[in-house]
Order: sequence, then C-alpha cells, then structure tokens
Amino acid sequence: MKLLENSSFEALSSQLCVETGESHIIGRIESYSCKMAGDDKHMFKQFCQEGEPHVLEALSPPQSSATSPPQLGKSSEDGENPLSDKCCRKTLFYLITTLNESFRPDYDFSAARAHEFSREPSLNWVANAVNSSLYSSVGAEFNSLGPELWNSIDQEITLQECDIYSYNPDLDSDPFGEEGSLWSFNYFFYNKKLKRIVFFTCRSVSVLSGCGRGCLDNELDMELDDDEETDGFTEDRLDCLTDIPLRCRPAQRCRPAQWYHPE
Repeated sequence: MKLLENSSFEALSSQLCVETGESHIIGRIESYSCKMAGDDKHMFKQFCQEGEPHVLEALSPPQSSATSPPQLGKSSEDGENPLSDKCCRKTLFYLITTLNESFRPDYDFSAARAHEFSREPSLNWVANAVNSSLYSSVGAEFNSLGPELWNSIDQEITLQECDIYSYNPDLDSDPFGEEGSLWSFNYFFYNKKLKRIVFFTCRSVSVLSGCGRGCLDNELDMELDDDEETDGFTEDRLDCLTDIPLRCRPAQRCRPAQWYHPE
C-alpha cells in the first residue's frame, strides 16, 4: 500500500481537526494505492497461509442493518445470499494493510479479523451518517465544508463505483478505546477498478477528558508557521494525528444534514 499525495485531502484533514465548546474533532482523509510491492507482497504471502485470496469471509452486519432494506446488505463479491455480508480475503488484506499504513508505527492491525469489518449498504447511508455526526458536533460551519469534502472524495475514488467498508471492533478488543470518546467512524471507499482505497477516519472526544488537546495545538502551530514550513506540513500533521489514540466505533446518527445526496 502506498499513500498517494492529495493536496485537497491534506487541506480537508486540517479543517477536520477543530475544537468545539464541548469536544475535540480529529479527522483525516487519505488515499492509498492497492498495488503491492516489497513488504506488501511478503505480508500477503503470510496472510494467504491462513486461506486462499479468493476465499470469502463473513463480515459483521453493517450498523445500519436495522433500518436498511435487506438487499442493500448484499456484497458485490457474493451473488448467492442477499442477506450475507462477505468479502474475499484479498480485500480483507487491503483493509487491514490500509489501517497499518495509516496508523503506523503506533498500532498494528495484523491480528484484525473479518468480523471486525462491515460492508456498508449504501453510499447514501454512509454520507448521511458522516454528515450527521459532524453537523451535530460543529453545527452550521460544516454546511460549506460538506460539499467540498464529498466532491474531493468523489474526484479521487469515483464514489458510485466503490464498495464501502467500515472498521468496528468489539469494545473489549478495541485498540483505540479511551475514556471520553463521544463517537467515531472509520470508512474505506474501495474502487476495485482503480485499485485504490480512500480511508476516512474521524472521532469526537470530550474536552473534559483532556484527550486531543495536543493534536489541536500542533495544528494551530502548523497553520501559523505554514508560510515558513510548507514542505514539512504533511509529515508533521500525520505525526500529530497518529500520536493520539482513536476510538473506532460506529458513528451515531444525531441529526440529519443536507450535504450530499448521491443520485
């Protein structure tokens, strides 16, 4: 997996690190190539020792399954049972490797299993869940950011051609579990034809917990020094984000927002 440069995503990620009156919002959007090279090939061979690449593995039901029509939960990689949620092991490898690349060296997701992932039923639901979480925390300020956010993701990955997955580990095994986490989400937009994944992760942490303060302070410092240290912006920002634990829990639908309505 290789992190792809995207100036729009860097700008959006900066805007998604903000402090409200009650919480810290820490968000990040990144694009990864699925083309394997070097260590990836070695890791993939080890991964395949537990099962062939095209073997389907069962995923957990999406968080929206209680409100979505059953047919929306059908995986494009499994044409038999419309109620099943499965993906091939090669896709699972891509999801796990994306997590490792995004949070290295602080966390290792090599032991993650299929049941910690879900395939989301529709782009509409995911967009609404993301918008609702951010809107409920930040308010009307995100009305202008929303269209830019989804347009940038669409330009990078072609959303209508994507399978969308989420990472939702059990609380007992959540490597990012922390006190004060209000909500969080981790979505993977996977375009098989482009061999690319856009990873969108965001969380909200209560200001009372004291978590996330360091990241936001560093963000402010980088903005003040942007003219003098432009070349080091991306590397410093990613170091800031990966130093802060992230709670990987599904986003709570708090309030609808009119940001994106895919046709």
